[in-house]
Amino acid sequence: MKHLLKLLDLTPDEIMALLNLADQLKYEQKHGIAHAHLAGKTLGMIFAKSSTRTRVSFETGIYQLGGHGLCLSASDLQIGRGEPVEDTARVLSRYLDGIMIRTFAQKEVEDLAAYGSIPVINGLTDFAHPCQVLADLMTIREHKDTLSGLTAAYIGDGNNMANSLIVGCLKAGMNFRAACPQGYRPDPRVLDFAAGYGSKFLLTESPAEAAAAADAIFTDVWASMGQEGESAAREAVFAGKYQVNAELMKLAKPDCMVQHCLPAHRGEEITAEVFEAHAAEIFDEAENRLHAQKAVMVMLMK
Repeated sequence: MKHLLKLLDLTPDEIMALLNLADQLKYEQKHGIAHAHLAGKTLGMIFAKSSTRTRVSFETGIYQLGGHGLCLSASDLQIGRGEPVEDTARVLSRYLDGIMIRTFAQKEVEDLAAYGSIPVINGLTDFAHPCQVLADLMTIREHKDTLSGLTAAYIGDGNNMANSLIVGCLKAGMNFRAACPQGYRPDPRVLDFAAGYGSKFLLTESPAEAAAAADAIFTDVWASMGQEGESAAREAVFAGKYQVNAELMKLAKPDCMVQHCLPAHRGEEITAEVFEAHAAEIFDEAENRLHAQKAVMVMLMK
């Protein structure tokens, strides 16, 4: 494992190794056990998209590992003035020990990895959100003690979260159902991958079909960053149908978890009632971004 660009690149064993390491690092952090695995190392963090959880968790994580995080916005770098990604990658590789980037195009992340000589971590693109899904899997396993054989459902837009959840959950041995409307389905590359899992994967337009007897239900905002101009059109498609609410939760198992990558728009993709009923699980999920990303950094940068 040289980079974390998308979960499609990882084997099931690599995903489980990351989750196991995340559990260990969380235990050590909670018990005051020093784990300065990256002492003297510097992580460059490039942000073309705004961030709360990604920024704070990566910067805190590299600090707890004994290293230093350097936050870089597009306006801080010559890449914002037209310097090619391949030149930026080669320059930063001379200064840093790793790069985390949160941006729009997946190609930009792939190019950084191709032209640089240091590990690259995808902090989010329009195609994938691998760090979030590692935290999601970690959280489900904490609450359920296993992943294998569980059924997860996703309700909403077939966006980067849907793409990465499909891949991550299937590789972790789970069944996965995605309920997305026509025109808002997951990426064809992801659906091609999922087709190899046969009956373990279901793509439907029916949230009820997806949620039936589910162990965990996921959702995300109807309009992601960069899609604000589509908000009205998307609301017309999703409102009244693609929402995690009390009626939908009655179809799932009684102990079904709810997960949301945040920020959440209460009253849209999830009701305030369901969100607050499952807030402990959702904020465990948010916290686990820290521990999962520390595992990624240790695995790649140590």
